[in-house]
Amino acid sequence: MTQDNEEEEIDDEEYEEEEEEEEDPEETIRQIIQLLTQITNDTSVPRNIRRAADEAINVLEHGEGTPAHKASNAISILDEISQDPNCPLYARTRIWNTVSLLETVQD
Repeated sequence: MTQDNEEEEIDDEEYEEEEEEEEDPEETIRQIIQLLTQITNDTSVPRNIRRAADEAINVLEHGEGTPAHKASNAISILDEISQDPNCPLYARTRIWNTVSLLETVQD
């Protein structure tokens, strides 16, 4: 076996391990709730945006349906507030990061 073939074989093994490390949707949702909680506890963020983040948390925690359905509902809420002109840039960035995580949630 040549060195190139050995490297390809190692790369294939690493790729297979990455595929197996798919996160549990419930764990991802817990992480997202923590991110949204940071926004709701930040008093420098306007009240309407904190309220919407809290609403997204409630949807994720108590909403009906599959994890993907809950994530979709939360994305709708967060997408709307991310376009609010009163939203500070750092909060908007956090919201976009949260939406990106929510888009990875699958059943």
